[in-house]
Amino acid sequence: MFAIATASLMALVQSVSGTPYISGGDTPAGTDCSGLASWVSNVATGRPAFGDRFNTGNQERALLARGFKYGSEPGALVIGWNGGHTAVTLPDGTPVSSGEGGRGVKIGGGGAFQRQFTHHMYLPVAADDPAAMPPEAPFDAPPPEAPLPPGPPPMADPMAPPPADPFAPPPPVQLD
Repeated sequence: MFAIATASLMALVQSVSGTPYISGGDTPAGTDCSGLASWVSNVATGRPAFGDRFNTGNQERALLARGFKYGSEPGALVIGWNGGHTAVTLPDGTPVSSGEGGRGVKIGGGGAFQRQFTHHMYLPVAADDPAAMPPEAPFDAPPPEAPLPPGPPPMADPMAPPPADPFAPPPPVQLD
């Protein structure tokens, strides 16, 4: 769990609001939707905002390396994406985007919960927990091992007596 200072994320977003849309950009001089999502996820996990960006093609792996989980959770930082676009919803519910309507970074818009997005990940939060620190996983760290699917049920003991049939008639009563 991470302590995410929504104020820090909002300060970042406000400082880059109006940044022009530049495909592949990674500076306040210009960025695209993935650059903005990278900046926000970097700041949320204690990384420098600029210089460690992902794109929609490697976003899942990058977010896993930053501690994100699949799905969404109320009060969490949520990022949604598809093969060509991504957007963010801050923990306080503020949507943030870049490239929507041909414009650069803006506060507002559809955020992470747009119908077009086929993937969603969130950063688990622990409110006001300054001891919670993000892992220092490199961007290209492999994703964590997926849990194994449940296997077949355990085999019954072949030497055990068969279970009683609940629908069988009672045994005959012996009279002396």
